[in-house]
Amino acid sequence: MRLDKYLKVSRIIKRRTVANEACDNDRVIVNGRPARASYEVKVGDRIEILFGSKKLCVEVITVADNVRKEDAVGMYREIRD
Repeated sequence: MRLDKYLKVSRIIKRRTVANEACDNDRVIVNGRPARASYEVKVGDRIEILFGSKKLCVEVITVADNVRKEDAVGMYREIRD
């Protein structure tokens, strides 16, 4: 699954266009490298997202196309540094 779609489906970012813009502006880092929106997300990937001065780090647990709102939080695990 594409990175921008994963961020939307997992509800980390509300809209896919916003996720796409975040990737274009180097605000999304996957496994230590800036990632494009077309990056293929795999289980075990570590994603860091910069929201202004706040940083969110998550590890991908599952990749699924259709997820209910209640189950979206189970797609990733938040990592505290």
